[in-house]
Amino acid sequence: FPPAVFPLSCVVQNYSWGKVGLESEVAKLVASGDPLVQIQPDQPYAELWMGTHPRGDALIRDNRIPQKTLGQWIADNPACLGAKVKDAFQGHLPFLFKVLSVNTALSVQAHPNKELAAKLHAQFPEHYPDANHKPEMAIALTRFEGMCGFRPVEEIVSFLQNVPELRALIGEVAAEQLERSGSDDPRGVSAALRVCFTRLMKSEKKFFVDQLNMLVKRISQEVAEGKDTSGSNGDLLLRLHSQYPGDIGCFTIYFLNLVRLEPGEAMFLGANEPHAYLHGDCVEIMACSDNTVRAGLTPKFIDVLTLCEMLNYTPAPSSSKIFPAAQSQLDPHVYLYDPPVPDFTIMRIEIPASIKLYLVSAMDSASILLVIQGTAVGTSTAAASEMSLHRGSVLFISANESISLHLSSPDGMLLFRACCLL
Repeated sequence: FPPAVFPLSCVVQNYSWGKVGLESEVAKLVASGDPLVQIQPDQPYAELWMGTHPRGDALIRDNRIPQKTLGQWIADNPACLGAKVKDAFQGHLPFLFKVLSVNTALSVQAHPNKELAAKLHAQFPEHYPDANHKPEMAIALTRFEGMCGFRPVEEIVSFLQNVPELRALIGEVAAEQLERSGSDDPRGVSAALRVCFTRLMKSEKKFFVDQLNMLVKRISQEVAEGKDTSGSNGDLLLRLHSQYPGDIGCFTIYFLNLVRLEPGEAMFLGANEPHAYLHGDCVEIMACSDNTVRAGLTPKFIDVLTLCEMLNYTPAPSSSKIFPAAQSQLDPHVYLYDPPVPDFTIMRIEIPASIKLYLVSAMDSASILLVIQGTAVGTSTAAASEMSLHRGSVLFISANESISLHLSSPDGMLLFRACCLL
């Protein structure tokens, strides 16, 4: 039998928003995972891709396996996915697992549902490369900040009253419509919110740049005078403006929730949910797709009309965006992040130092295991030989295979395991 459990060497993406050199969790994991890798101190290390995506197919680190990449191996051995996953996802690994290290904000974006994705891909294949949806989930490794979903209306109304530059862009009619919309009529609220956000995003470039400059100047003066600028969300505005001067995305902070995650906390981003990661390190998992509709904080192609049409305009408090982990009934060391989509699930596995032998159990799905901390020797009947596991190690585990971990670290282990639980 060819080995069905094997280590991977994964692709790094050096996007400009990434943390630089060894400040990046991605760089630290890569450096620990492979001592031969040289980390460039001035290079951004933004994303580590663990999966079979054509722009970052993981390399197999086992010279007894003839296939070079995980994608090739799965294509030749589709049963490794597990019977249900193989049938449901046409012989493909249904998720892409990542680590992100965010230094400056990512674009304000949303991902289409399957129906819209198919339509966009048919019309504009150069911008929307596939026909799949792209729900995603982020779990913080360090303190993590992002914007996600529309704020409660009273918060947006408060900004409309405290930030005249914002009100000028949206216009008096739309602003008053939102102020008058009552909580007893959620469809009216969503409609008013849609009008306000669309007016903002479609405002004339020269006009919004002038308003943004006035706002930045005013808040900078207030800061210099020692005033409290929280009523205008001053800190975040100045930070985003310094990263993307003159960008319409700076105004989205008045509409979108600021979500702060502590390590181990997660946020799930369903279809049509507006979001932008701002700072920190996380593991992320998503359906296999590259479809992103962008509208600000980016030099890339922006599609304001599609974005404003597709968004979910349901206001909700930022606390509702934190996705809970459930402790497994079967194994108290496992915490499950199981979102309302079939494509992926993540397990956080925390093994205390008191345990010297731990079984990574078999399941009816292929999975990818990432070591964040700790060291162990892994053995499996499906592996060619023992595997040395340490920070940064990534393993592919075929369906129905298990691994015994013989722990050797004084402080236990922290692992994340990505899979598909149908």
